[in-house]
Amino acid sequence: MVRDNGHQINRAAPVDEPDGAVNELPAPRATGRRTRFVRNVYGNAAAETFLIIAITTILVTRAYLALTDYPQVGGGSLHIAHALYGGAAMMVALLMGWLLLGFTARTITVVIGGIGFGLFLDEVGKFVTADNDYFYGPAAEIMYVMVLVILVANRLVRVVRAPTVDEYLANAAAIAATGMAGGLPAHRRGAARAMLDRAATGGADPRAVHGIRLLLDAAEHRVDRLYSVQQFAPRLVPGFLRSPRWVPIIGWVLVAASAAGVITGVVALLTGGLTLRTADTVIDLDRMGIAELILFLSACLTFSTAAPAAVCYRRTGPLWPLQTLRVAALIFTVLNAFADFATEGFGAVAAVGWVSSRWPSCPIRSPYESVCPHRQQPIGRSRNQARPIHRGDVVPDRTSTSSLYSLEPLGSHS
Repeated sequence: MVRDNGHQINRAAPVDEPDGAVNELPAPRATGRRTRFVRNVYGNAAAETFLIIAITTILVTRAYLALTDYPQVGGGSLHIAHALYGGAAMMVALLMGWLLLGFTARTITVVIGGIGFGLFLDEVGKFVTADNDYFYGPAAEIMYVMVLVILVANRLVRVVRAPTVDEYLANAAAIAATGMAGGLPAHRRGAARAMLDRAATGGADPRAVHGIRLLLDAAEHRVDRLYSVQQFAPRLVPGFLRSPRWVPIIGWVLVAASAAGVITGVVALLTGGLTLRTADTVIDLDRMGIAELILFLSACLTFSTAAPAAVCYRRTGPLWPLQTLRVAALIFTVLNAFADFATEGFGAVAAVGWVSSRWPSCPIRSPYESVCPHRQQPIGRSRNQARPIHRGDVVPDRTSTSSLYSLEPLGSHS
């Protein structure tokens, strides 16, 4: 028995390497129940990008049809609805996902699939009305609910449980396999190595970890231009706008706005309408309707979550106030969008795009930083962990319940 990297291992049969050297690999350790469904470390970002592209496609399509006076494609008694193009695009995306490997293919499938889903969803009014009414009023609300359901489901898949050893190992292996065909950029290679470190700490088979490390080392280097653009774009934003000092300011603005909504709603409920006139000011509150009720509920929920978080927030304090403020902002935006759709129609779709872009957690700088850059914590085994971790068990992580997805900034899946 020998000791390698802190693990006691049994000497296994030697394995001949291509250069003739002999490398002794450790025997596998005892494992527990395997993970039935393995989550993709890049799947969450891909789903969010898919939705943002779909929303953009809906807006562009509606704008184009309005500018061209809704032309008829086909002529005569035929009309080829653009939902057919959307279905064809989604079919192409599925086939590419089945037939091709690599991050480039994944990027193309996300783009084509998002465009197809947007074209398909844009004609939802025809699917739910007997007279195929493209201009059906609640179509915008139906699209919003559909996008929101997908976002929530995507989020639940991400946070339903902490990542397992199998997920760390499988994702690192997938990245290494892709790198053998098309090369690996430095940031993705580093993410895979970080996942291997966590898998090894959790008790993964040392031979599997060693083999994946060999694949990562053998993969050629590739320049990821899109990732370089993603890293360069935030630098264009002035530093004072990216400062964490804005967090409490925006938090208190959110508290003030929601408090005003609560007061307005209470007055409307108690008085059934209120009109105040002065020499230069007129305040007129109508009776509360459906849209006003949604705004009132949004204000109540936002105030009840944002106020305690804003009071307790400290830059070097616990993380929960920052997370709660983020939840409050999402509640405020999501519920207010329902009222916006009722009053503005498709003019509120832009708000859905904002929700989609802000839904993921605050990205981090590296695999060894916490959820936000100014709150750094080391990643490792929790202090109260006594028993060894086996395959299929949850790997504790003090940074976030969604640490599997925090290995590199979200959106860098391409």
